[in-house]
Amino acid sequence: MRWLRYFLKCVLGGFVAMQIYFVIQIGLWAVINPDSTAFQRAERWRLCGLQWSCPIQSSWVPYDKISSNLKRAVLVSEDDIFFQHMGVRVEDMQKAWAKNAQLNQQGRGKSKTALRGGSTITQQLAKNLFLSSEQNYLRKAQELLITGLLETMLSKQRLYEIYLNSVEWGEGIFGIGAASQHYFGVSPALLSREQAAVLASALPAPKCFDKVQYCRRANIHFPTRQDFILENMDRVALAPAPKAKTR
Repeated sequence: MRWLRYFLKCVLGGFVAMQIYFVIQIGLWAVINPDSTAFQRAERWRLCGLQWSCPIQSSWVPYDKISSNLKRAVLVSEDDIFFQHMGVRVEDMQKAWAKNAQLNQQGRGKSKTALRGGSTITQQLAKNLFLSSEQNYLRKAQELLITGLLETMLSKQRLYEIYLNSVEWGEGIFGIGAASQHYFGVSPALLSREQAAVLASALPAPKCFDKVQYCRRANIHFPTRQDFILENMDRVALAPAPKAKTR
């Protein structure tokens, strides 16, 4: 049994080392902008392989140079109470777990049944920054751990800034700087309400929004989603609620 104990120690040591790496990386991002994400690197490899030149578009834009229209539209589309929660939305996750249980039962226990829904902006960011696109319960658990680190170590505004600059907006298009230029030829600061709603509606299926050949698996009607976003943009908050003063 000595070999088993040694193996378990190695696994535990590797797990702890990985968490330490996450802590150091997130700590650096408090003052340094990420140059890429795990998802971006995977997409670059998928599109270009070993080619030096690659049609990946990305351009960092500071938070205060991004239109409030876009910030509000993305919140409506992806996580309307982002500035109020602590990284997870328990009710949404419970619904997702129930849906997953149903899917697994229908799939007769197949281990590759994909997880569905329930992700906040912070959870999406955790996945994009560090993890693969593979969906299983171990990856979801690691995603939750990273989500906790992100919420603890970075401010909400910084998290949102990194998200808006790293999220996918089409094939090889990452971040609002590249997206606003690609679709409308304007800087992110100049996006109108209608343009912001269009871009935010793309986030659930950005490749499908960009190129029709990716729409076979997408079940989304972008114009309807754009109308919903426009109707609800004014009700979302762009900052955490102030703490009540105690006497």
